[in-house]
Amino acid sequence: MSTVDGGVRARARIVARRDGRGGTSLPVLESDGPLALRRTRGSDAEARVVLVGAMSGPLGGDRFGVDAQAEEGARLRVQSAAATIALPGQNKGEAHYDVRVRVAGRAELTWLPEPLISAGGSDLRVRTEVDVAATGRLVLREEQVLGRAGEEPGRLSSRLAVRVGGHAVLDQELACGPGAPGGWDGPAVLAGHRAVGQLVLVRPEFQEDPVSPRRIGDACVVVPLAGPAALVSAVAVDGLRLRRALDEALAALG
Repeated sequence: MSTVDGGVRARARIVARRDGRGGTSLPVLESDGPLALRRTRGSDAEARVVLVGAMSGPLGGDRFGVDAQAEEGARLRVQSAAATIALPGQNKGEAHYDVRVRVAGRAELTWLPEPLISAGGSDLRVRTEVDVAATGRLVLREEQVLGRAGEEPGRLSSRLAVRVGGHAVLDQELACGPGAPGGWDGPAVLAGHRAVGQLVLVRPEFQEDPVSPRRIGDACVVVPLAGPAALVSAVAVDGLRLRRALDEALAALG
C-alpha cells in the first residue's frame, strides 16, 4: 500500500493452481492495505477466498485493484465479506477500483462480491477486465446500488470488458449520478430504479448450445453473447430485490 497525492494505492493478488491431487492451492494470496484476503473452507476441488475491507473506501483519490487468476484446471471462488461503499473523502478527486480476472483452460472461476454502493458526493470509476480461455468457465456477478437509504447517489462509472478465447464478447459502460450523460435515470436505462446488476456466464457448452434470449422473473433479461457466453441484466428498486432477481436467474440457467 502507498499514499500518493492524498489517495491510497492498493492492489491485492490471488493465484489459484491445481495441486495435482484433485484440489486447488493458492500459491499467491497477497493482501494490500485496505484489501485483505482470507482463505476459507472450500470443497476438495475448489479454493475459496473472501475479500475483507480493512478500512473505509474507496475514498476520493484512492486507487484500488484486485487481480484474480485461475491457472490450468484450477477452481477458484472469490466473495467479499461486506458491501463496498464509495465515499467522498477529503480529497475531491475521483477514485478508481480495477478488477482483473484471468481464467486458463479447463479452469473455473466464480466471482461473487457483495454490492458496490455509491454514496452521495462520491466519484468512482470501476473497470473490470476478464479474459477466459476457450475451455475455461466463469460466473461473474456485479451489483451496484445508487445511494444509501434516502440519499442521492454519487457519480459512478462502470465498465465491463470480457474476452473469451482471445475474442471480445462484451464491452459495455454505464455512467450514473451527477454529471453523467443525460438519460441515465430515464425509461431507456434505469427507469428510476436504484439498483442495477448483471451476471456473465462463460461455459464451453454454450458454443454448441447457446442460451436463448428470454426474460426470467420480473427483473432479469438473458441474452447470448458472441461466443460461449451469456449476459443477464437486471434492475430493481433496491439491492435486496436485485440479489433475489440475479439468484433466480442463475438458478434458472443451472
